[in-house]
Amino acid sequence: MTSTPKKFAVIGNPIQHSRSPELHTSFAKSTHLNITYDKLFAEIDAFEQTIEHFFHTGGQGLNVTVPFKEHAFQRCDVLTPRATIAKAVNTLWMENQKLYGDNTDGQGLVDAILTLKWPLKDSRILILGAGGATRGVVYPLAMAGAKQIVIANRTLARAEQLIQDVAPALPTTTSLEAIALDQLQGSFDIVINATSASLTGDALNLPATLEFSYAYEMAYGKPSTFLDQAKARAVPTSDGFGMLVGQAIESFYIWNGVKPALKDFI
Repeated sequence: MTSTPKKFAVIGNPIQHSRSPELHTSFAKSTHLNITYDKLFAEIDAFEQTIEHFFHTGGQGLNVTVPFKEHAFQRCDVLTPRATIAKAVNTLWMENQKLYGDNTDGQGLVDAILTLKWPLKDSRILILGAGGATRGVVYPLAMAGAKQIVIANRTLARAEQLIQDVAPALPTTTSLEAIALDQLQGSFDIVINATSASLTGDALNLPATLEFSYAYEMAYGKPSTFLDQAKARAVPTSDGFGMLVGQAIESFYIWNGVKPALKDFI
C-alpha cells in the first residue's frame, strides 16, 4: 500500500518560469520520498487567502518567490533568525497551528561556495549591492566564518543602513563596512555580485585597484559583465545556479529532515 504523497508547492506571480518543481522532484527521487510539488499562481491581492487554502487542504510546505517574500515575512507567526534579518521569507510551513517562515537564500549561497571549495572561514568578502538579495546572505556568510564583509552600493547611505540593521545579530568575529560603489578598491577573497546589473544588462565596471580571488554572480542564465571581467583576470567564477539549488535543498531539508548533496545536482 503506497502512502499519500506529502504536498508542496511554490507560490508566485508570475510562476511559470520556476524551476522549483523539477528540483524538489529530483531531491525526492534521490532520497526515496513520496511528494508532489506544484506551481501556485496567486493574484497580488490574494496571497494570504491562497496560502491559507493550501495549508488547509493538506499542504505541508510552501516556497515563496517574487513578489511575495515580504508579504510572507509579514504574515508569519514565527520567524527564524535568518528570516528576521533578511526581512523576507521564501520557505513556509505550519507547526502547532502557527505559520513558520525561514529564508534559505543565504544558506544556499554558502553551500554553493563551499561546494566550489572556495574559502569562507576567515575570508574577506565584498558584496556589490545593498538590496534584499544582500540582506538575505550577510548573516549566513558571517556564520560560515567570514572575517570581513564589505557592502558596496551606488547609494552609500543604503549600504550603511543595511549594516546598521544586521550588525546586532552578527558574531563579533565578523567586521562590517559600507563603501560607495565608485570607491571600489582593496583586496578580497570573494566578490559577490548582488546587483541587478546582469538582469538589466547594465555594465558593472570593476576597477584595476580592486583585487579578488573568486567571483560569484547571484543571477544565473544571463550574460554577466561582472563574470566577463573576472574571467578576463583569470579568476575562478560561478553564476547563481548553485545558490538556486542550494536554497531549494535547504527548504527540502527543513520540511523533510533529509538533506540531498548539492554536488549531485549542479
